[in-house]
Amino acid sequence: MKAFPRSSVFMKDHRNMTEVLTDHELASLGDAYVNFVYSLALSIRTMQPSGRKVKGIALAEALRKAELRKPLPSRMTSHKLADAAEALLVYAWLSGCITLEESVTTLEEADELVAGLVRLLEKAKSRIRLS
Repeated sequence: MKAFPRSSVFMKDHRNMTEVLTDHELASLGDAYVNFVYSLALSIRTMQPSGRKVKGIALAEALRKAELRKPLPSRMTSHKLADAAEALLVYAWLSGCITLEESVTTLEEADELVAGLVRLLEKAKSRIRLS
């Protein structure tokens, strides 16, 4: 897979997973990305256009279940954990580690949202290569 064209213009050099997970700017873009992916997955599943937001509590739970809590600082709120999940998912997409289509399909095929998010986070975690 190829990285998203021109993402190198704004992508920082992240040395490790902690830097990706705690990048507030990535989290901001990741919020839009995750909501878009979820909305597309729901639209396909229901065969009706849908615009939905993913609740932070679902993202935080998925992050924990995907065993991504350890590289983060202690005492993080659920909101910050959700931001970390969003940052990782958009980083994986921008880096070419996961496609938009794969993200949508993963959520669409899941029995429930948290399970789909866990699968998506695990894919991202396993494919990202940092120095």
